[in-house]
Amino acid sequence: MSEIVELDRLDLAFDPVPPEYSRRHRAAIEAQFARMRRDRPSLWNGRILMLADATIGSRALSGRFVETDFATLLWVLYGESTAPGLRNAFGAAALRGCDGGFVLVRQAPWTLNAGRVYFATGTPEPADVTADGQVDMEASMLRELAEETGLTVSDVAPAAGWLAVCDPVRIALLRPFVAHESAVALAARIHAFIARQPRPEIDGTVIVHGPEGLSPAMPDFIQSYLRAVWEREKKGRDFSD
Repeated sequence: MSEIVELDRLDLAFDPVPPEYSRRHRAAIEAQFARMRRDRPSLWNGRILMLADATIGSRALSGRFVETDFATLLWVLYGESTAPGLRNAFGAAALRGCDGGFVLVRQAPWTLNAGRVYFATGTPEPADVTADGQVDMEASMLRELAEETGLTVSDVAPAAGWLAVCDPVRIALLRPFVAHESAVALAARIHAFIARQPRPEIDGTVIVHGPEGLSPAMPDFIQSYLRAVWEREKKGRDFSD
C-alpha cells in the first residue's frame, strides 16, 4: 500500500561508504541479474545511487544516498530477502501541457519495463552528486526527461513542491514540469524526437486529462500520484499550497 506525502524540501546527502547489504548478498544478486539478462540482454549493470535511512517530517525528506550497482537495486525490488532501510528513490518529471493534460511515455519492448507507461524517470547516478555532497534530484529528473523525450529546461518550468509516493522498497519523488504548449503538441515533439533515435527507450506517448485515462499499464505510483493531483485540483488547490 502506497503512502502519499507532500514535500517542500529534499535533504539528500551522499555517503561514500558502500552498503554492506550489497556485499552480503552478492552471490544471490549476481545470480538474479544473470537470469534477468537472459530475457533482457541489454540490461546494463551500471553504478547507481540508493537511498538509505530515509525520514520524512515537517514536509521534508532527508536521508543519505549510497553508491551501488543496478543489480543490487533489482535484488531489492524483486529479490527474495528484504533490505532494511535501503530503497529505490527516484525522481519523475510529471510532464504537463498548458491545457492541463499530462503526457506520459510508454517503455520500448527491449527495456526492462516494456509496455509500462510512466513519466520520464530515472534512478540517480553518481554524476548527480554535487560538489557539496548533496544529491541533486532535479538535475537527475531533467537529464532523464531530455534523454527520453528530447525536452529540456528551456521547454518546461518546474512547479513548486514535491509529492512523494512511498512503499516499503520505493520512494517516487514527483514534481510537475509544465510547458507553454498543449499536451498534444508536446506529444508530437516527443514522437518526432524518438523517430530520430536509433534505439529509443520509449516507443510512444499517452495523454491523460482525468481518471478515465488511467490504465493497468501505469504503475501504482503513477496512478496514485495522478489521482491525488486531480482530487486536490477538484478542491481548488495545488501541491504548492
